[in-house]
Amino acid sequence: MHAYPPIADHGMVGDLQTAALVSSAGAVDWWCAPRFDSPSLFAALLDAERGGSCTITADPDAGRVTTRQLYLSDTAVLITRYMTAGGVGEIADFMEPLRDPVATDRHRLVRVVRVVRGSMGFAFACRPRFDYARAEHTLELDDGAAALFHGPGLDLHVQVSGPVELTAENTDVTAHFTLQAGSTAAIVLSTAAAGGAPPPAPGSGSVFAAFDSCCRFWHTWLRGSTYRGRWRDMVHRSAITLKLLTYAPTGAPIAALTAGLPEQVGGERNWDYRYTWIRDASLSVRALLDLGFTAEAQAFRRWLRDRLEAGATASGEPLQIMYRVDGDPELTEETLDHLAGYRNSRPVRIGNGAAGQIQLDIYGEAADALAQTTDIAVRGWQNFAGLVDWLCDNWDRPDEGVWETRGGQQNFTYSRLMTWVAFDRAVRAATAHARPADLPRWTAARDAVFEQILDRGWSEERRAFTQHYDTEVLDAALLLMPRMGFLSPRDPDWLSTLDAMEAELVSDSLVHRYDPAAAPDGLTGSEGTFTLCSFLYVEALARAGRLTRARYGFDKMLTYANHVGLFAEEIGPSGEQLGNFPQAFTHLAQIAAALALDEELDRAESRPDPGAGVAAEFR
Repeated sequence: MHAYPPIADHGMVGDLQTAALVSSAGAVDWWCAPRFDSPSLFAALLDAERGGSCTITADPDAGRVTTRQLYLSDTAVLITRYMTAGGVGEIADFMEPLRDPVATDRHRLVRVVRVVRGSMGFAFACRPRFDYARAEHTLELDDGAAALFHGPGLDLHVQVSGPVELTAENTDVTAHFTLQAGSTAAIVLSTAAAGGAPPPAPGSGSVFAAFDSCCRFWHTWLRGSTYRGRWRDMVHRSAITLKLLTYAPTGAPIAALTAGLPEQVGGERNWDYRYTWIRDASLSVRALLDLGFTAEAQAFRRWLRDRLEAGATASGEPLQIMYRVDGDPELTEETLDHLAGYRNSRPVRIGNGAAGQIQLDIYGEAADALAQTTDIAVRGWQNFAGLVDWLCDNWDRPDEGVWETRGGQQNFTYSRLMTWVAFDRAVRAATAHARPADLPRWTAARDAVFEQILDRGWSEERRAFTQHYDTEVLDAALLLMPRMGFLSPRDPDWLSTLDAMEAELVSDSLVHRYDPAAAPDGLTGSEGTFTLCSFLYVEALARAGRLTRARYGFDKMLTYANHVGLFAEEIGPSGEQLGNFPQAFTHLAQIAAALALDEELDRAESRPDPGAGVAAEFR
């Protein structure tokens, strides 16, 4: 087995405040606690030797071992199966969602091991490395039944039940045990503030009660889904993924679970995505809202309104592009030079220096999120109206753009598009809810942005909207133009833009964000195709009436999901997943594409001859 499994070779379990990645070989390769954006306990994905992990593997004496991994249907319970000539074993990994949405340092990762046929030996090792493997820890072992790892400000308890006896190995613990068909063992990893009381011992009754409670939570939550379309399993898996990536105490979704996973193996495009981007979060909750999950949208709106009220940002703008999950705007970027990086992809970065960038599009995404409600609080409206007034004075200037390039500011067309969205949604909301507003000024600003985009964002030579006003380069972010209502999905100018994108950015349904060679972004190396854009492309095809290509493209995109239905940020040349994992952007776009396809296919199937012209369109 390679020291670094493929990025996609993982499932995710979580409790709505933190989450862990478990490989198909039974290794917990990533876990930060007590929050998504806390320092890591296990980070073997970023350094196989020094990062730390918790592994349960079939005993080497078992001979050839075949592994399979799956989720229990409609849950976040991850099952890893081991099949050998002598027996079949399973690990059920889960974290029971915390019902009380109050931040806590107490989290439990439960690993239930059982054998369902024959007998099987297992090897267990827990090797935590606190604070991204920068801090030392001490170990206390209690008669082989429990271990306590003392780290800086955080303790990790390991408790076992069944025929598992822990043995110290320096400051780590290991165990070897054998189970017969029908027998089980439990290994529970619990975090707590340093010096806190230990958790109760994991008896079989309490472990299976937690298992049942976890399953009930997810089944109950999914009953709130209104989706009845053609891709129920994949859409609901994406919904669960977005829910798992949302920090329940504040309602803030993070962009992805991980930090430092590369967009190009061996390259430098390795960023920390464990924070709440205004853009990503707004689109994430819009996807959940479109599926009927209103509570998540309400929670995020409260978080967003708090950010508007707080006002303090590193960039000096009313909002900054990203925050920590508790709303803290400080995200100082640093490199972890002691870590080798995923397959030697360096530097390994934590924090994110892009937090100080100016990206004007976030005001459009924020306005779109805030406008999707019939309950606009008076104080919240005042803050929102103040933001729109500020934007009237500040929309017409260059910024760093949606992709956070480090190649300098430009007049990005997508940024202008989203300022148009901000003014459009503000005018609509003020009118619909009879709120005080400077409607003549807001309307004039909206119309001025519209005219500017048509005048300066359109290239007669390319017959397309371009990335910014001083280039002929295309940008897949503009695939959102029809969805945002700037123009019709069948407008001739849009269809011409879509054709240009297909010729330059699309390869077998996979879509590049832009061409870095034609639009230098201040970074070396290349990247894969951007899966968000690939699903946006499917949605645009569907809305444009190109249904056969849209459905074929969507079905092909589903083949790039990993074995349990999760997506990273990008797809590499050989179909491998690249970048941080799992990526909220990708899963929200998959939901939007499925909804658009369902709607357009239903409309087409109601016509007298829904199959007419299919062969011609497929060619």
